[in-house]
Parts: sequence; structure tokens; C-alpha cells
Amino acid sequence: MHTSVMTQSQQGFISGYLETLAMVERLHRLLLDVIKDEFERVGVLEINAVQALLLFNIGDNEVTAGELKSRGYYQGSNVSYNLKKLVEMEYMHHQRCEIDRRSVRVRLTEKGRHIRDVVAGLFARHADGLEAKGVLGHDGIEAINTSLRRMERYWSDQIRYIY
Repeated sequence: MHTSVMTQSQQGFISGYLETLAMVERLHRLLLDVIKDEFERVGVLEINAVQALLLFNIGDNEVTAGELKSRGYYQGSNVSYNLKKLVEMEYMHHQRCEIDRRSVRVRLTEKGRHIRDVVAGLFARHADGLEAKGVLGHDGIEAINTSLRRMERYWSDQIRYIY
């Protein structure tokens, strides 16, 4: 039986990697809480943070659920459920595609654009605050994004080529 002995450096890297994974999870949950608090503050209570983020990510585009899933923003049933709810609450228009009648294209209504603008305003205030308070500057945010893009590519390659 082969037993591998990890060096202190390898153990340190694994520990750091696990800390990064936990941080990404915590940050995502915290982002949803921050969005929820903002909507409570402005008195919009009928949609949840995931739905608000979905509206923000759609922006001025006209998209299908499949396009949102392929961009990696959302999981399948989650997207379909939330799109259906947002259409019912009149935050989005939906229309069957002319070419593929099974596919539905969605775009924001005026009400949906208002929600997108609230989220955009929240993110702009946060960006200003992070920079103004010296929490994170332009170089720091670029370094984080570069590292996370590399990790994303690595994970995508693992899914595509190993499994």
C-alpha cells in the first residue's frame, strides 16, 4: 500500500485552498443577506435576493433560461422557478421564440428595471466604500478576479476532461 507523506508546504496549501472555498461560500451567502437587507430598507418585500440578483444579471438583455444556466449564474430548476415567479409578479416579460417554440425569451419590465437599478446602486455604493475606506483598491480587486478566473478555468477543465 502506498502512503504519501505531505510536506508542510502541501498541507499549508490544502489548508489555504479549503479556507478559500469556505470564504467563497460565506461571501455568496453574505451577498444575498446584504441584498435582502437593502430591499427591506427600501420596502420591496415581494422578491428575494436570488431573484433580485437574477434581474440584475439579466440587465438590458433578452435571454433564455438556458443562456443564464450556460453563463454559469444559476442551476436549472432554480432558474426556471425564479423566472416563472418573476414573470408572474410582472418583473419580467416572456415570449416564446419564433424558431424554437419550446424556448422562452425573457426581458425585464419597467418594474424589473427598477429592481436592477436598486441592486446596481447598492453595488456602486459598496465599490465606492471599499475604495474610500482603503479596504480594497483597483489592484487588489484585479488580483482577486485574476485568481478566481484561474480557479474557475481549472474547475471547468476538471469537469470537462476528467469526468
